Amino acid sequence: METQRLIQFFALGLLLLLIWGAWEREHRAPPPTEEEVAEEQDETGDEQFVPDDLDAEGPDRDTTTKEDGVRPDAADEDTEVRDVRITTDLLDVVISTRGGELRRVDLLDYPVSTDDQTPLRLMSDEPSRLFIARAGIVTQNAAQGPGSRGIYKVDQDSFSLEDDADSLTVPLVWEGADGLRVTKRYTFHRDSYLIDVEHEVENATGDEVRASQQTYLRRSADHGDGTSWFIYTFTGGVLHTPDDRYTKLSFSDMGGSDRLDENVRDGWLAMIQHYFIGAWIPPEGEERRYWSQERDNNVYDLGMNTFWRGVADGEIGEFSTQLYVGPKEYRRLAAAADALDLTVDYGWLTIISRPLFIVLEWIHSIVGNWGVAIIIVTLLIKLVFYKLSETSFRSMARMRKVHPRMKAIKERYGDDRQAMNQAMMKLYKEEKINPLGGCLPILVQIPVFIALYWVLLESVELRHADFMLWINDLSSPDPFFVLPLLMGVSMFVQQKLNPAPLDPIQQRIMMALPFVFTIFFAFFPAGLVLYWVVNNVLSIAQQWFITRRIEKGEEK
Repeated sequence: METQRLIQFFALGLLLLLIWGAWEREHRAPPPTEEEVAEEQDETGDEQFVPDDLDAEGPDRDTTTKEDGVRPDAADEDTEVRDVRITTDLLDVVISTRGGELRRVDLLDYPVSTDDQTPLRLMSDEPSRLFIARAGIVTQNAAQGPGSRGIYKVDQDSFSLEDDADSLTVPLVWEGADGLRVTKRYTFHRDSYLIDVEHEVENATGDEVRASQQTYLRRSADHGDGTSWFIYTFTGGVLHTPDDRYTKLSFSDMGGSDRLDENVRDGWLAMIQHYFIGAWIPPEGEERRYWSQERDNNVYDLGMNTFWRGVADGEIGEFSTQLYVGPKEYRRLAAAADALDLTVDYGWLTIISRPLFIVLEWIHSIVGNWGVAIIIVTLLIKLVFYKLSETSFRSMARMRKVHPRMKAIKERYGDDRQAMNQAMMKLYKEEKINPLGGCLPILVQIPVFIALYWVLLESVELRHADFMLWINDLSSPDPFFVLPLLMGVSMFVQQKLNPAPLDPIQQRIMMALPFVFTIFFAFFPAGLVLYWVVNNVLSIAQQWFITRRIEKGEEK
């Protein structure tokens, strides 16, 4: 009966985990906003630097007005704020000449849904789902430089990556009244979501200018990422440092009293959601100040700044960084920066999940169908654990064989628990049954099953992946609920092959579990349900074969 209890506790524990994840997703709103953090000033003039917080307006303010706290530009009086559109083979980007910021990013290879082939908009300047990326040059003398909100000039309103070109560079120029000139260049590459961002600071002011490159991501915390209510995945900030390779920063962490403020060398920062990411990646070996802050309207900033760098009169100072904006494809992330692939968050079982994904991806490269790849991986896992499962099922089969005698013992001794346990142990000894024989093999396999669960949940490669027949998206629930019903039936059949619990209350709970799980799995991605169905069917076949042999006396 210990095996039945283990299965029962594991099933109930999984249900509680799912309920907790759903509750966490629904109630994870950040605390009430505080008064906007005032801009700090560098009083010492040394290598320390603080965020440039010049655009004090909220995301729904008119950014073209002169009353928003923006420093004056020589070009502001006769320059209109424009949007510049850039298209590559993977991206459709809109950059505003106000600050030269990325205000919209559409992913051309990732439609909104299987029914709506409109490219998914990852970054947007809409107040209800704000997510933008900024990079600018700020100066120690605030009146000199463009900051993050100065208006840049550009020669044309649209750029497109030519069919025979491997890269596309978009230059934007800001000129100050006192001889300072800043050129910002975005370089896009074919078959890449990684964007090079460079600044050239040309100093003709007659004196040294101290400048810093500021890059940050701004996002509203209250818009969803399209994930099912029953599936919780983290949305928020991520920080990588050499000392701590992967740190999650909730929105409340970004704006609280312990908000990010530290110097980091060889790190990166990102805003992530289910399947997608925006990340600033500085050059290797360069130390920067990393920071975060909360703004009005439930908006948060996560950014970094270089330390002040002197640019002598007549010289040019250069600053560079990279922006990754796109899907969390494992191989692209791993090639972009150290540990960036950790944003494909498999949790504490990454050490198991990562090899499972590599195997799944390799099989997909051969069969060309993610659903078939899931079936094959499930079969391989069952083969690896065949002997352990065999031990477990053999123990269950022997328990089932002596179940009538166990029931008779319970009826004979009634409420005398001590006498009943002694009689049970005697029966186990006579029949050479280990009551824990079915537990340990299951416990060993549980981490692998959970790891595969997270692989199927987190891998963007399975988003909108077609399987067969009516299932054209393995990342969405089965529209006709066929797979959840098959899963419930298979779970019910498994229970019938196991010895029934002697306790009537446990019997009712076990009988209810297939129905409860069917309801929950109706809202799960089809890829996850497919895995459970195949796993259950293989388990039923193995268990039936072993039970049949033992009941015929072919195994002792």
